[in-house]
Amino acid sequence: MAAIALGSNLKSEFGDREASLREAVRRIGALGEVRKVSSFYDTEPVGYVEQPRFLNGALLLETDLEPRTLMRELLRVERAMGREREGAIAKGPRVIDLDLLLYGDWVLWAEELVLPHPRMEERRFVLEPLVEIAPEWMHPVLGVTVREMLAGLSSDS
Repeated sequence: MAAIALGSNLKSEFGDREASLREAVRRIGALGEVRKVSSFYDTEPVGYVEQPRFLNGALLLETDLEPRTLMRELLRVERAMGREREGAIAKGPRVIDLDLLLYGDWVLWAEELVLPHPRMEERRFVLEPLVEIAPEWMHPVLGVTVREMLAGLSSDS
């Protein structure tokens, strides 16, 4: 089982932010079986703040793909939906952003992928949707659940 974060803050050929997220969920369905999809949350941008607000969500995907292959496929979905990472502003506006947060209890430190996703425990926009669909998922490094990570955040995170 894989936990994937979704985000969008730009209109696209698919429509508004929600339409882009729904299109991404549809495309991710080709990579396995989408088991759960969270509600979508309207959030402030983090890092580069001079941009539109985001719509964020999360999904659980049951897949036979190994983590690196899954990450490559998620990047392919981003590109197919119009996201170009090369030359883009870091943390800047994007039609779609897909992050592999957790993959079972895997811990991986590789150039192309780090699992669990670094700093996920600091990001309310990641944890709120994830707690809705997988509150008891244990972070394999920190040894706390998604619910406990969210509860540990300050109100301004």
